[in-house]
Amino acid sequence: MRVVSLVPSLTEAVAVSAPGLLAGVTDWCTHPAGLVDAVRIGGTKNPDVRAIAELRPDLVIANEEENRAPDLAALRAAGLEVLVTEIRDLPQAFSELDRLLVGALGLERPEWLDRAEEAWAAVEPVGELTAFVPIWRRPWMVLGRDTFAGDLLARLGVRNAYAGHPERYPRVAAEELTASGCDLAVLPDEPYRFTADDGPEAFPGLPAALVSGRHLTWYGPSLVEAPQILAAAVAAAL
Repeated sequence: MRVVSLVPSLTEAVAVSAPGLLAGVTDWCTHPAGLVDAVRIGGTKNPDVRAIAELRPDLVIANEEENRAPDLAALRAAGLEVLVTEIRDLPQAFSELDRLLVGALGLERPEWLDRAEEAWAAVEPVGELTAFVPIWRRPWMVLGRDTFAGDLLARLGVRNAYAGHPERYPRVAAEELTASGCDLAVLPDEPYRFTADDGPEAFPGLPAALVSGRHLTWYGPSLVEAPQILAAAVAAAL
């Protein structure tokens, strides 16, 4: 089987589970290292439909949030089968990974998926905290309702202050965030790369947890170690 993945975390899930299946991946697919045999077919938001069609994949893997509907329609119009995942929380991530790896690709259920489920079943909350989670600045944008990352944080005892917002990624001024009464700011390193020198200074007096975006937002093998890594980052900020 030949597979093209338009989702970095699903690229990692397939590559770790069945090396050699991937014929094409996006420019943003960074894990695992050594994807040298897969053709780069553009970004998640601007894939090269012609290049993908020329690879003659048996399946194209996409996500309803990360990829654009017009691109997926163009791939289907080119005669390609496209599997679109929807992942808004951790249980849905596990079920969609099983649907992809076992159902669509016909693989044995990978051992890392069992370990990821076990790791999250045993997770212990860091505390009872409220946080906002910026994902961009200029303008400031934060996690809102119904997000995978927000669900992961909630399982660690960190409630997203904007989880009830009508928008999934609302724009909120830094001044409002600072005055929100939260216990901390959670600053991931993707999609915007927040660092110790770029982000925390906008919220004076508020603890800032710098976290791995891959462990907060990716649904794949990174879920095995995500509870420990995210909990450590939050604890270090308090």
